[in-house]
Amino acid sequence: MATTSSAPATTATYPTRPRAAVAAAVIALVLIGLNLRAGITGASALLHDLQQVLGYGPLVASLIPSIPTLCFAVAGAATSWLTGKLGVEKAILLSLGMLAGGLLLRGIPTTGMLVAGTVVGMSGLAVCNVSMPSFIREHFAARTSLMTGVYTVTMTSGATAMAVVVVPLSQALGSPSAGLGTIGVLALSAFLGFLPVTLHAHRNTARKTAGHISPWPLLRTKTGRLLTGIFTLQALLAYALLSWFPYMLTTMGLSAADSAIMFGVMQLVSVPAGMVLIAIGSRPRMLRPAVYLATLTMTAGIAALLFLPVSQAVIPAVLLGFGLGIFPLVMVIISRSGRSTAETTALSTLAQSTGYLLATVGPFGMGLLHSATGSWTLPLALLLAIAVVQIAVAHMLSSRRAAGVSAAGTGAAGTGAAGTGAAGMKE
Repeated sequence: MATTSSAPATTATYPTRPRAAVAAAVIALVLIGLNLRAGITGASALLHDLQQVLGYGPLVASLIPSIPTLCFAVAGAATSWLTGKLGVEKAILLSLGMLAGGLLLRGIPTTGMLVAGTVVGMSGLAVCNVSMPSFIREHFAARTSLMTGVYTVTMTSGATAMAVVVVPLSQALGSPSAGLGTIGVLALSAFLGFLPVTLHAHRNTARKTAGHISPWPLLRTKTGRLLTGIFTLQALLAYALLSWFPYMLTTMGLSAADSAIMFGVMQLVSVPAGMVLIAIGSRPRMLRPAVYLATLTMTAGIAALLFLPVSQAVIPAVLLGFGLGIFPLVMVIISRSGRSTAETTALSTLAQSTGYLLATVGPFGMGLLHSATGSWTLPLALLLAIAVVQIAVAHMLSSRRAAGVSAAGTGAAGTGAAGTGAAGMKE
């Protein structure tokens, strides 16, 4: 573990950007955030209706919620290379085009188009997911915690709104596929909103094209493993719940509308939860209490979902929503890791691509286990065990981040074969 130097701290200097460019970047950040989970939660709220209308079987029903994490792993693994070739802004613009196109494609009422559109859209989303910490570092270097908070709050807000709105919207349109396809219009607005940022970056000849650092050697460092571990566990828990929570409540006896409301409550609680956790974790020596609060609440929420009657679904919805607030805290740590945009991208690629690949077990396994047993008891018991493991990994991560997520880092993310520091933050 790195030791804190006794030398006087140096004040970092950041390049000054035109106000119009800063405003455009903030608007683009908000629009992107609104789209990064809307397509997932919108599909989750409609899974039951889509299966009834399109008539696909349990294998496809288990596969569809697993596609996002698979795409995040496979497409996300190429993001470090892609941003090195195109630059962060052009890579994000390309990803937003794929997202909008894929989500619009899902509006065609066939199982094939539902699957194909999800693959295309989620592949674009994968590139955007991995690139955003680097974008925040590049454009808001002096305000990474603040802008990560804005980004994650808008992301959760978009997911919450879509979870609540998509069911009545689909009923008004007379088709769950049509309701699902309308989410693509929101993604198209993000693509158009990001165009000015990309054009400004293209015209700014003083800015260097992002280099490429291989992310995989960082897995041999302790920090790389811990970041990957915590990201994997929170992603597995989050996507298992985001994919199946409303369907689970519906099969337990709630109406589809009430299940969607509970799903919205869970998402809504995660908005202030993320901000509270960032505020706590950014204070010196307070990262460990923040991760304890998030992980213990998640564990309690899964236990409540397993043991309480469905009539009290609001209790696990609130607890789980607060537990989901760990995501922005992890993203702040990633955004502040590494000495350069390329190093941040490498760590983000490692954590997200590896994490999402392993996290695919969550939504896919939940669906298969429920189909095999006819009950949610075994899937929820396994999620509870994983939540306990998350507490242990969070404990180890926070012991290496004792200075808090607000401390700017000096450790290398690893420019050599194996990397040595990978911390990118004071430890």
